[in-house]
Amino acid sequence: MAKFIRPKEALDYHEQGRPGKIEVVSSKPTNTQRDLALAYSPGVAEPCKAIAKSPEAVYKYTAKGNLVAVISNGTAVLGLGNIGPEASKPVMEGKGVLFKVFADIDVFDIELNTTNIEEFISVVKAMEPTFGGINLEDIAAPDCFEIENRLKNELNIPVMHDDQHGTAIISAAGLLNALEVSGKKIEEIKMVVNGAGASAISCTRLINSLGVKKEHILMLDSKGVIYNGRNDLSELKKEFAADTDKRTLEEALQGADFFLGLSKGNVLKPEALKKMAPNPIVFALANPDPEIAYDLAIKTRNDILMATGRSDHPNQVNNVLGFPFIFRGALDVRATSINEDMKLAAVKAIAELAKKVVPDIVKLAYNVPGLAFGPDYFIPKPLDPRLITTVAPAVAKAAVESGVARNPISNWDKYEFDLQQRMGQENQLMRVVFNRARKDVKRVVFPDGDVMQVLMAAQTLNDDGLAKPVLLGNVEKIKRLIKENNLELEGVEIIDPMDDEPSRVKYGKILYQKRQRKGYTMSEAVRTMKTRNYFALGMLENGDADAVVSGHTRKYADVLRPALQIIGTEPGVDRVSGMYIVLTKKGIMFFSDTTVNVNPDVDTIVHNTEMVARAVRNFDMEPKIALLSYSNFGSIQTKSSLKMAKAARILRERNPNLQVDGEMQANFALNKDILKSHFPFSTLVDQKVNVLVFPSLSSGNIAYKLLQEAGGAEAIGPILLGMNKSVHVLQMGCSAREIVNVAAVAAMDAQIIQSKR
Repeated sequence: MAKFIRPKEALDYHEQGRPGKIEVVSSKPTNTQRDLALAYSPGVAEPCKAIAKSPEAVYKYTAKGNLVAVISNGTAVLGLGNIGPEASKPVMEGKGVLFKVFADIDVFDIELNTTNIEEFISVVKAMEPTFGGINLEDIAAPDCFEIENRLKNELNIPVMHDDQHGTAIISAAGLLNALEVSGKKIEEIKMVVNGAGASAISCTRLINSLGVKKEHILMLDSKGVIYNGRNDLSELKKEFAADTDKRTLEEALQGADFFLGLSKGNVLKPEALKKMAPNPIVFALANPDPEIAYDLAIKTRNDILMATGRSDHPNQVNNVLGFPFIFRGALDVRATSINEDMKLAAVKAIAELAKKVVPDIVKLAYNVPGLAFGPDYFIPKPLDPRLITTVAPAVAKAAVESGVARNPISNWDKYEFDLQQRMGQENQLMRVVFNRARKDVKRVVFPDGDVMQVLMAAQTLNDDGLAKPVLLGNVEKIKRLIKENNLELEGVEIIDPMDDEPSRVKYGKILYQKRQRKGYTMSEAVRTMKTRNYFALGMLENGDADAVVSGHTRKYADVLRPALQIIGTEPGVDRVSGMYIVLTKKGIMFFSDTTVNVNPDVDTIVHNTEMVARAVRNFDMEPKIALLSYSNFGSIQTKSSLKMAKAARILRERNPNLQVDGEMQANFALNKDILKSHFPFSTLVDQKVNVLVFPSLSSGNIAYKLLQEAGGAEAIGPILLGMNKSVHVLQMGCSAREIVNVAAVAAMDAQIIQSKR
């Protein structure tokens, strides 16, 4: 999660390129006249007739079964309040993005220009034929309760107001686990709820249904404790009016076991926290500032079990743990509703997931090697790839067992496998990299410190806590560029090698020691340190920096050469190679070699492939490698194809557990069906190839650039493999986004290298 988002950055993100965050993309071929005739007239008549004959066929022939409407009238948007339907649209589009990213659910966002309950309900009811489910969003209380209840009763598809039930489900799951950690029983605890809005009421209702006794619950609104006898209570608040003489939050917390905050920041004072029972459970969920700051709460009570709504603290209550997977399960069995059984199933599934052994990819994402169930981990992490295969099946099973599933699943193992295939871990790769970079922030030096794209990247890296940028160049020029472009880089270190003679001498000695038998003199080495690229590498070699990212204004070879002179290759490595990470619609691919070795021989291909395999494992993925050619297993015998075939044989002999094969054409490597049909002996049959090794630099470089420009793929890199320290060389003229991605990889690379020493 970004630490800080600047207004201009947010506006640019939504404006640049195609405005907004979502688009409609055809899921069928549309390239020929025949395709279009099938898509529309006359071919479209056939599914129309089939659906008219059997309405359930709409799920077979249209997108209805994977389509959710995110609907709002803009009356309670985030912390912004009643800002209207147009202003709510960016949020609804964003919710659609989360549905797609986490559960592969398509979304149309719909903003209704009405605050009339009857009109709202009427419009949504009229849209039922279009959607497989309805996600209500950011609708003010008390209207949201009536709207949801009416729609649930009057529609035959799942309806859920996430603001009510999302937080309730995650909070309930967290409470069950926090009680287990603390050794308390749910039927015995005393609960205080600070806040009486839609989310607070729904949370309290669900937790009450799990076993917290109503007489043990005290709820507060902005005027204090909600008690019997108050003459200003709405019907909703009267549900939790208590017989009590307590009036303030501090009084209510006397001896309480559980505090649930859904109000505003900093209202829970340390003095009140001290009055809670031993091993207090505190869920301070106000955002961005919790009811009590995490550090202050931990300092005040060392026996506290705490959760917040923030990603930078343990135990984040995040709705994304629930709603994508709840709808996924409901859609997959064509549920007519999301009932209490399904919500409780989600609660229990999320709670149970936190108790399981945490996979390495989650530990890597959050850089917490010892992550395990306990006080600092009783709610699963949002980037846990098991959520979809845990929560969605639990919800789907509850729908079947409670009788609301119209398309029951019989083979649950196959369903879980299908979910894994639908949402692989590769979709989380850069989120893993960014989270890891934040956990141990490294000093990354940029020799091109006076380039606008580098400054913009430094802004993002600094704001998001991904790295500590160090900018090299003329100090006055860099400061002028910062001011002229309204950047805020106060505190970011700027160094001009021309003005730092002591450092030039220090780093010059390093270069001299390494190159004195290559004709370098001491004076020449010190003079060379006036060059920013050499100076940056001197900083890295001397331990004054953790990584260097260079090349925006220099040829690749002109950056690589001094890196090899000063930093050198890692032990046991006599040559380096370049790799690109290519994020495609079919998943992540690793391409090698794309930047260094022009026409590698067999030994170089073997060596490079082994380095790529190791790099892929650093991302907690298992490499499945195809050595490419224009030939398939000897079908054309030329110097190039024979080279790749020999390399494949050597790799299998040297690495029996490595999944590698070749030589083969790219379409056979990436299409499991044709590979199995024509070459069933291949070790890659039924495998999802994720590493492509090319026979020459030109073929690899052309391939990734074609995918990037013509195929809409995002290429991350180049990533330099085999260096003794973290050095990465940018492509000339790359964008700020590309620099940020490479710098985050460089920071992670530095962590890995340093952990081995």
